[in-house]
Amino acid sequence: MTGVEALKVVEALRVTVTAPIVSFRNPLYAGVQVALPCPPPATVGGMLAAAAGGWDAVDPGTRFAMAFHARGKGVDLETYHPLDATGKKADPTPREREFLADVTLTVWLTEDISLWERRLRRPVWPLRLGRSQDLVGLVTRRVALRTGPGLQRGALLPEGGTPLPAGGLLRLPTAISPDRDRTRWDGYHFDASGRSDMMIDSDWSDEEGRAVVLLPPVHPDQLAGTGT
Repeated sequence: MTGVEALKVVEALRVTVTAPIVSFRNPLYAGVQVALPCPPPATVGGMLAAAAGGWDAVDPGTRFAMAFHARGKGVDLETYHPLDATGKKADPTPREREFLADVTLTVWLTEDISLWERRLRRPVWPLRLGRSQDLVGLVTRRVALRTGPGLQRGALLPEGGTPLPAGGLLRLPTAISPDRDRTRWDGYHFDASGRSDMMIDSDWSDEEGRAVVLLPPVHPDQLAGTGT
């Protein structure tokens, strides 16, 4: 490899997360169970924080790229425990819940690779994706990313990139304060089919040519001094 070629490659930690069933409730809808087609960045950040032992152990500037794909979806019934006007629990209510099946989440970390490798191999807290009962399987591998555009496929892409990606535009929580009083919301493009071959302007591309685009920081410290 020449010196010029070496400048075009960066080492990254690829984290492959799998789960048989997951469900991500859209927090923009109160009183109804509307599901998201992918995990919000705040959810993935929370999983990484669990591996580290809490947000205090995570660098506030930590960023990652992610892609997601579900091979199926369905609807079941879940017991819902609503609160009445006084804040007390009302009678349990069965409610339809959308879920995603046989899912794969891919996360790329490009900084503090050795540290995150150790954390994810021996997480401090159990790793979950979405609901508390949705435990996941996880595999890490060091990979080389090449600078330049890549194929959209299942990447989660921040709003404002070019060209306009395939799929829908979602409003997702990027960061949530520990007391859950404040949330940072951002726009993201996502193609649930995971088949888009559109070439996206990205930070890097992986060995399969997929776009790897860094998302905004998800640490709760990003909310300091905001009233969001």
